[in-house]
Amino acid sequence: MNMVSGSFRRPEIGPRGLYLHIPFCQTKCGYCDFYSVAVSDLPTLPLIKAVARELANRLADDPGPITTVFVGGGTPTVLATAELAELMKPLKIIVDRNRPAEFTVEANPGTVDDSKLDLLAEAGVDRISMGAQSFHRSELEALERIHAPDDIPKGVKTCRKHGVVRINLDLIFGIPGQTLANWRESLRRTIYLGVEHVACYGLTYEPGTPLTTRRERGLIVPCDDELEAEMYLAAMDDLEAAGYEQYEISNFARPGQRCLHNLIYWRNQPYIGVGPSAAGYLDGVRYKNVSSIEGYVHAIERDGHAVVESEKLTGAALAGETAMLRLRLNDGLVFDEFLRRTGIDVRDGFAKSIARYTEKAWLTVTERGIALTRAGRLMADTVIADFLAEVSASSRIAP
Repeated sequence: MNMVSGSFRRPEIGPRGLYLHIPFCQTKCGYCDFYSVAVSDLPTLPLIKAVARELANRLADDPGPITTVFVGGGTPTVLATAELAELMKPLKIIVDRNRPAEFTVEANPGTVDDSKLDLLAEAGVDRISMGAQSFHRSELEALERIHAPDDIPKGVKTCRKHGVVRINLDLIFGIPGQTLANWRESLRRTIYLGVEHVACYGLTYEPGTPLTTRRERGLIVPCDDELEAEMYLAAMDDLEAAGYEQYEISNFARPGQRCLHNLIYWRNQPYIGVGPSAAGYLDGVRYKNVSSIEGYVHAIERDGHAVVESEKLTGAALAGETAMLRLRLNDGLVFDEFLRRTGIDVRDGFAKSIARYTEKAWLTVTERGIALTRAGRLMADTVIADFLAEVSASSRIAP
């Protein structure tokens, strides 16, 4: 990526998503590699003011409509009620002006109370994404989560009480010590709560995280690959039987309840990113803000933006990234859409990978496009890696 400086380049005027990154948490979980800090370590108000300023600058440069809003982190609801209200002020104006189809805020069980849910609902929030992760105390402790299993249904109840009736629960499988029976119990309890959306993620050991360090020192034993595959298949089976449709590798929704904001990411469509370490994608340019609260606040005060990396996606880079993201969706790669977007015929640009993985029954090919099969979703990383390698090596696609 190339360093950039100066003012914003003017993006296309058109529908797009809006993401705000609020990097405060009560504590830093051992498996997390997202940019976040403990809320007690730094004052929060300077960051909120800087986010509001960057947001105003971005929207002044691009007056097109906002279709979805997502506030993540971190845990935005860890903010004090007064500061959460300050964060919501400019977002309420955006919501009133744009009437987005979806407004999501991330939360953790135990960080949502009556006062916070009341002000979120007043600001137009209609969806809460809650990091439940597990309904078993030992598994939460292994992940260094600080909430208790009973906090999850309480949090869901509080959301519904205040009219925020679209709820996602994040769950993690492959936790050290987790059994298939325990995983299915977490799924059962999630289904019982009747939430509209469920995201099921296999635990990953990210470089430099405390969890990875513990594994390297032999302090924990990772989940067996075969057992982890059984857990993933159980999620497909149990959630489908309960009326959820799998529409992305890790995401399941009741009819009409897919996450519209995340679909923007997976379809490689435009979105604005605001906040420290936030990324955005506008006018074919992928950009990223500085991953430091102090650096971010200083940059916004000095320059009005905090972009430190930027890359124009064209040729192989655009084709590879679009394929990588679209293959995550059950709809897969649509031939006509991909050709229109990248100038590449999927059947030509990825011919070797398509042949290899249709023979293994990991891919299915129709007149409309290609998609991962049920078995292929278990091997998605392998398939996607080969797609990326093939498009990068192909002399038929300009770099």
